[in-house]
Amino acid sequence: MSRKIALIALTSAMLAATGAVQAKGCIEGAAVGGVAGHVAGKHGTAGAVGGCAIGHHEASKKDKKAQQANAASAPDAK
Repeated sequence: MSRKIALIALTSAMLAATGAVQAKGCIEGAAVGGVAGHVAGKHGTAGAVGGCAIGHHEASKKDKKAQQANAASAPDAK
């Protein structure tokens, strides 16, 4: 039980240190990855870490695509 509490405390500290920008997509990905890892054979922590990385990557791709769409639709200022 103390190992679980230590893991939660460490995760909370890491999220607080990185800020909201870095955590974008991570929370949802970690939740999905944690469940998938647990179901796949008691690898919830590894699944959460992988899910966080993939979730952050997907959120970054989505933001980049939105920025490109906004830049393409915005009129040129001269």
